[in-house]
Amino acid sequence: MSAQVWLMAGALLWLGGCAVGPNYRTPPPPTGAGEPWRYAEPSREVAAEPPDDWWRLYDDQRLDAYVGEAFAANHDLAAAEANLASSRAILEAARAGRLPGTTADFGAIYGRDPATDEILGIVGRPHQTVWKFDDFLDVSYELDLFGHVRRSIEASRADAEATAAARDAVKVTVAAETTRAYVSICVSGEQLAVAQRSLAVVTRQLDITERRKAAGAATDFDIVRAQLIASQVRATIPPLEGQRRAALLELTALIGKTPAYAPREALGCVAPPRLQASIPVGDGAGLLRRRPDIREAERRLAADTARVGVATAELYPRISLVGSYGGASGDINALTLERGLAWGVGPSISWSFPNQAGPRARVRASKADAAATLQALDSTVLRALKETEQALTAYGAELDRRQALEAAQAQAHHAFDLARVQVADGAASSLDLLTSEQQMVAADATLANSDGDLVQDQIGVFKALGGGWQGRRQAANSP
Repeated sequence: MSAQVWLMAGALLWLGGCAVGPNYRTPPPPTGAGEPWRYAEPSREVAAEPPDDWWRLYDDQRLDAYVGEAFAANHDLAAAEANLASSRAILEAARAGRLPGTTADFGAIYGRDPATDEILGIVGRPHQTVWKFDDFLDVSYELDLFGHVRRSIEASRADAEATAAARDAVKVTVAAETTRAYVSICVSGEQLAVAQRSLAVVTRQLDITERRKAAGAATDFDIVRAQLIASQVRATIPPLEGQRRAALLELTALIGKTPAYAPREALGCVAPPRLQASIPVGDGAGLLRRRPDIREAERRLAADTARVGVATAELYPRISLVGSYGGASGDINALTLERGLAWGVGPSISWSFPNQAGPRARVRASKADAAATLQALDSTVLRALKETEQALTAYGAELDRRQALEAAQAQAHHAFDLARVQVADGAASSLDLLTSEQQMVAADATLANSDGDLVQDQIGVFKALGGGWQGRRQAANSP
């Protein structure tokens, strides 16, 4: 082999290792994004990474089962899985560009052939209706000297990974909303129990007031005021019952069932589940790795960067090696004979030249798309950090509020007990008793509301931290 041939072969091999367009590098996060949380309290949260199946921290088997059912039955998650399957199929199609393309053709035509008629006319024979058979195998292989195929594969792979992250984001939402719905049922159950206990207390006080009036120690005005309090407490019960039914229907839809098959056993929960330890929250660096929306945005940027390379490769020639082998004959048995065979092999060059206005415009458009996706990534990171800090702030504030409400509840109960004793001794008026009774009922209801708000804030923290997308298999196997 001559030196020129070796030189050309070496040049082709060197070009084959090149790919035009930018090579993707993960952009650095905004300054301070990986630091510990500013609004996390060491007495309430720990720096350990949160578990993916965070709902198990509540140690509630019903909740574990409902999250597993939601993962298995949720329609949005099923659609996300279908989108992922589509993206992976597109990736496989892009990878096929690295392999030779083959096309096999076989044809049989019965009729008049102009070339045959011309030959028959020359030799003085009449025209004939004949059979014509042909079979060909065409093979082509793109050398991909400028990385058109490789960049297309990079883009498709990043698209598939972004779609997987989008599916994971759906899992995060499904886990959080299923837990919210179940907790709402439990919170409504606790609020109902508090309202019913309060109603029993005020009803008993109404009976006492009526007996005191019969003994001449109370007035009609005292009775009306006691009846007013009882009516007010009684009026709080129907809305709570409605909220509980609505939460049950929400849970029913999330686990993929119709209202006729609502999981009514969930109504047995009459107190919100509680964490037995401090919330593990990790840090900003862990959040950047864990949150699916950040991973999706980063993979979209990788795909758009690769598409800049695809568009840039269109500025250069696309060189392929093509070959064909087959035959054509009026006799099917002659297709394999030497006289019926035809073959060929050689290069094929496709190039949009010299008018490259269109390809260059597509390069500019691809670069602009990548620049916009970079901004979207930065925005997603900032939003994730903001949401997490906000969730931690709301959770800490509710913890402080509940502590104060718990003290207020104890004081309200003590004041009510003192008022009852003093009224019995004649040292206080019935108005003092009714006032302390109202304050006690309000304190009980407010504390029950805070219990619900506290758990909802905890769920908000876990959702902001991006947990729930890796634990699908464990949740599906839960009891």
